Amino acid sequence: MSKNLRSILEAIFAVTVWGGTFVATKIALKEIQPATVVFLRFSMGVAILATGVQLRGQWQKINLRDCLYLIGLGFLGISFHQWLQSTGMVTSAASTTAWIVMTSPVAIVLLGWIVLHEKVGWIQIAGTLLAATGVLLVISKGDFQVSTIGHIGTYGDLLILISAVNWAVFSVLSRKILQRLPASLMMFYVMLFGLGFSGILFLVQNGIRDIANLTSHGWLAILILGIFGSGFAYIAWYDALQNLPANQVGIFLFIEPLVTMLLALIILGEPVTWASLLGGAVIIAGV
Repeated sequence: MSKNLRSILEAIFAVTVWGGTFVATKIALKEIQPATVVFLRFSMGVAILATGVQLRGQWQKINLRDCLYLIGLGFLGISFHQWLQSTGMVTSAASTTAWIVMTSPVAIVLLGWIVLHEKVGWIQIAGTLLAATGVLLVISKGDFQVSTIGHIGTYGDLLILISAVNWAVFSVLSRKILQRLPASLMMFYVMLFGLGFSGILFLVQNGIRDIANLTSHGWLAILILGIFGSGFAYIAWYDALQNLPANQVGIFLFIEPLVTMLLALIILGEPVTWASLLGGAVIIAGV
């Protein structure tokens, strides 16, 4: 198998797994609190990433400045981000979440313009407006009546939208540290420090007692989230990024919400509506 073909398959594997994690999260949230889901998930992810870094001999020392920077990224990209998504998914549908998350690249463009002073042309502006229209269509379920504008979407939809912007902030800030550390090693440290912050919330909310509520279905969902979603998928994704251009790998992200929609229909019984299909298409066009 050629290196390019292997990288393509790794990218497809990663986005397919991530598409399934939204459904797995919904299943786990029926039995335990968001903080418990996040803590259990990333406890497994940290162990798998550490194993991957060890097997590849990528360990290297980090100075105090980089350590503090990674601690900040851990809070932003793991504990806060995953709290937003897990809490939001208590009321937001899995398929709706997946489509909203797809707007992160648009937010990255806007942040690059505001923070990094990167040039933004009329195409980027038009794409941003298109993606925003798609999100509005998805969360409103196609109901644009004036009387309902103030009640569009759920509280969870709002948290998911904030998480998409937050991930964009995390991505922009990660560029600096990625110039000095291998991607897998960076994500290990980010996940490790993020797990520390999540552990505090886990303990405060009696997460240990919460674990007793997990059934076999709940544990299966957690294992999928931890081993595959926060472990193998990250390794596969960064392997693909090392061998293929970033814009080529990024195209595979469009598979993610489609996988979520299909699995949500089969497993959760979430309906596939014309608004979600059309809104998703508009979001993809905007991105």
